[in-house]
Amino acid sequence: MISEVRVIDLKKIPDERGSFSEIFRDDWKDFTDSESIVQVNSAVNYPGIVKAWHRHAKGKTEYFVALRGTIKICVYDTETNALDEIILSSEKLQIVRVPGHLWHGIKVISNEPSLTVTLTTHLYDYKNPDEERRPWNDKEIIPSSINGNTNDKRIGKPWDWFYPPHK
Repeated sequence: MISEVRVIDLKKIPDERGSFSEIFRDDWKDFTDSESIVQVNSAVNYPGIVKAWHRHAKGKTEYFVALRGTIKICVYDTETNALDEIILSSEKLQIVRVPGHLWHGIKVISNEPSLTVTLTTHLYDYKNPDEERRPWNDKEIIPSSINGNTNDKRIGKPWDWFYPPHK
């Protein structure tokens, strides 16, 4: 994986009343590189929807958790052409760290809408948003590796968010 991108499992503690999970802790310094969370957002996205590509030039780091449904997060490094493809699901709670200088986006791959919580290290500036955007189907996003694998059939081709997972 891209060295700055990290994924950790979250504990889901069930009991007869339901379940409890810690989504984020300030003492996870190895995971966060001692960054501080300053804003928390939620998003509902519909099945099959792709929200990509964007990055944050001022260094905002984002942390994603899928609380309902399943999403695919893709992170692309233009310096190395490495791409990480990460599946987050409410079935197995995880949190993923995406440094803002990396291009990233999501696709809902479940049959139900997703509910995603995003924690950020910088407040959203309404007057001067920290976002650069590219089209979701940008032909210049051509991975040379996917999750560190250089033998994937998708290598060397423009990224296809709709490539069938069974091929």
